[in-house]
Amino acid sequence: MSLEPLDREPGPRTSDDRPDPTAPAAPAAPAEPVGGARAWLVWAVGVGVYFLAMFHRNGLGVAALQAQERFDVGPALLSLLPMLQLLVYVVLQVPAGIMADRVGPRRSLLAGLAAMAAGVVLFAVAPTVAAAVAGRVLIGVGDAVTFLNVIRLGALWFPRRRYALVSALTGVAGGLGQVASVAPLSVALHALGWTGAFLATGGLTCAMLLLVALVVRDRPAGAPAPAQHAPLSVLAAVREALRAPGPRVGMAHHAAVMAPYTMLGVLWGYPFLVEGVGLSPSAASTLLTVLGVGVLWLSPVLGAVVGRRPGVRRPFALCLAPLLGLGWLALVAWPGGPPVPLVVAVVALSAAGAVMAPALSFDFARDGLSPERTGVASGLVNMSGFTTTVLATVLAGAVLQAGYGFQAAFVPVTATTLGASAVLAVLLLRPRRDRCRSGTGRVGSASG
Repeated sequence: MSLEPLDREPGPRTSDDRPDPTAPAAPAAPAEPVGGARAWLVWAVGVGVYFLAMFHRNGLGVAALQAQERFDVGPALLSLLPMLQLLVYVVLQVPAGIMADRVGPRRSLLAGLAAMAAGVVLFAVAPTVAAAVAGRVLIGVGDAVTFLNVIRLGALWFPRRRYALVSALTGVAGGLGQVASVAPLSVALHALGWTGAFLATGGLTCAMLLLVALVVRDRPAGAPAPAQHAPLSVLAAVREALRAPGPRVGMAHHAAVMAPYTMLGVLWGYPFLVEGVGLSPSAASTLLTVLGVGVLWLSPVLGAVVGRRPGVRRPFALCLAPLLGLGWLALVAWPGGPPVPLVVAVVALSAAGAVMAPALSFDFARDGLSPERTGVASGLVNMSGFTTTVLATVLAGAVLQAGYGFQAAFVPVTATTLGASAVLAVLLLRPRRDRCRSGTGRVGSASG
C-alpha cells in the first residue's frame, strides 16, 4: 500500500484504498482541548499573575527618586536594580521552561508568586541597597516563570487555532500592566510611604497566590495526563527544543521585532526624543504613552487572523521584520540627524512590532512540538528577545558614554534587527519540502 500526501483531498474510496485487515490499528491522535468558559477563567487568573508581574517589574521607575533618597545612592548604582532584575529574568528563561515542562503551570505560578511576594516585602523593609538588590532579584525570579506558564495554560486549555490569539492577549495584558504601574503606585507612595506602599503590593501578591491555588489547574477535567518523559538536563532540553525548526523561527522573529521598542521603553526612548530629537519633555512622554497604548489592539487582531489563517504568518513576518530593520537603518544613517516625521514613524513601527511579537513568535515556537513540551521552546524565544534588548541597551549606553550621539548609539540595535531579520528570512524561505520534512509544519493545522 503506497503512502499518500497528507493534504490529499477526501474522495470516494477505491479498492486500492482498502485498509489491510492484518495491519495494526494506528494510535488515535490525542483530542485537542475545547476551550470554553472554564478555559477562559483559568487563563484570566494566569493573566492576572502576569499583569501583577509587569506591575512589579516597572514599579521601580515610579519610585526612583524615593529610592535614591532612601538608600543614599546615585543614578549609576540605582540603575543596577532594574538591569539586574532584567538579567535574572533572561538567565532563568530556559530553567523556567524546564520547570514548566516538569511540574506544570499551576505549581510554577505558585512558586513564582511566592518569590515575588517575598521579594517585594524585602524591598519594602530593606534598610540598605544590598537588601534592596536581593529583593529585586527575588522579584526577577518570580517574574521569570510567569509569562511562559501563562501561555502554557493557553496551550493546555485551548485548541491549537486559538493559541496565537491567547498569546497575543497575554502580551496585551502585560502592556497594560506596564502602563497601570504608574498611577496606583505613585498614589500609594504619597499616601502610605515607601514601606506601606510596597507592603500593600506584597499583600496583593499573596492574594493572587491564593486565587491561583483555588482556580488554576494544569489541564481540563478529564483530559489525559501527558506522556511521561525521562528528565532531561538543561543542555539536552535545549537541544530537543531546537531540533524542531519552529522555535528557531520564533527566536529570530522575537529578536528582530521585540527588542527595538523594548530598548526604548526600558531606558533610551525618552532621552532620545528629548536630547536627540529636541522634543519637549511633555511631548516626548505623551508620544511614548500614546504609541505604547495605541497599538495594543493590533496584537489580538493579528492573533485572531493567525488562528483562522495560519498561512499569513510567513509573509507577514517576512515583511515586518525587514521593514523595521530598514527603518532603523534610515534613522541612524540620515545625514545631519533624522527628521521628526521619520523618528515618529520608526518609533510607531517599533511599538507595533513589539506588541505583535507574541502573536507570531510564540505561535511559531509551537510548530513541531506537543503542548506538553513547549516550555523550553517558549523560554528560548523569550530569552532571544530580552537578550537582544539587554545587549542593545548596554551598548547604546557605552556609545553615549564615549561621547557619541544617539544615531551612533542606535547602530547596535539596528545591526541586531537586520541580522535577526536575515536569519528569519533564511529559515522561512527554505524550500517547502525541506521545511515539511524537518517538522516546521504547524501541528494541528495548516503550515504557516
